[in-house]
Amino acid sequence: MKVEKFSLLNRLKSFKHAFNGLRILLREEHNSRVHFAISGLVIALGVLLKISFIEWGVIVFSIGFVFSVEILNSSIENLIDFVSLEKHDAIKKIKDLSAAAVLVSSITAIIIGTLVFLPKIIALF
Repeated sequence: MKVEKFSLLNRLKSFKHAFNGLRILLREEHNSRVHFAISGLVIALGVLLKISFIEWGVIVFSIGFVFSVEILNSSIENLIDFVSLEKHDAIKKIKDLSAAAVLVSSITAIIIGTLVFLPKIIALF
């Protein structure tokens, strides 16, 4: 591995790749658009219900957690498809485990959202 001198300009340029990854995610991965829409609704609900600073922290972390796992899942699936287009039990297992990680993170986010929002919604009635 080549060791290069630290350059702030190069570090800033590296963000271009990260933002391109987000663009690819939203353009090519249908589930990410669902996550994005739900995130928008959750943020709107948070504003409407005036959640606390701590609750915002938990909600923002949950949204970031789901998106991060979705990005990793998409990366794994794209890598596997690049390596082999053939069907293999091992590949199916890897893809299923990767998808399960997104499911677990999404369920966790739903539970967190319920813990934050349900008492506030109940209090309205």
